Amino acid sequence: MKYAVSSLLLAALLAASPVFAAKTQPAVEQAVQEKVLYHVTDTSIARMAMRNIENHLGASPEAKIVVVTHGKGIDFLLNDAKDDKGSYQAQVAGLKEKGVEFRVCRNTLKGRKLDDDAVIMEAQVVPSGVAEVGKLQAREGFVYLKP
Repeated sequence: MKYAVSSLLLAALLAASPVFAAKTQPAVEQAVQEKVLYHVTDTSIARMAMRNIENHLGASPEAKIVVVTHGKGIDFLLNDAKDDKGSYQAQVAGLKEKGVEFRVCRNTLKGRKLDDDAVIMEAQVVPSGVAEVGKLQAREGFVYLKP
């Protein structure tokens, strides 16, 4: 009887071993697109933010990057915007060609009594910058970066 129980126990363990082995195998990693939100709220950091984005794309060329601006952060995306280094538009256009999206807060535009036409053609106007940040993070899985 002792021999029969031992044999049954051994058979059960051997039969179950593939089930346990399957659980210890490493999972196949699925490719997930890197999605990053750059939040710009002050134009004084716009050039730095765009350099960061250029570096980011150099390291992760397939990354989906969205820049959301509101408040003082929209200024570099307005027509004829420039600083001591010149116009921002060429740098924005270069990033746009690489797939970067630029979004401008309509609430900020309204507060300044500006129309959507005040924004450069490379940028898209969204109803609310802060709501856009929330949506990208909560609904679309974007990682948040504030340069």
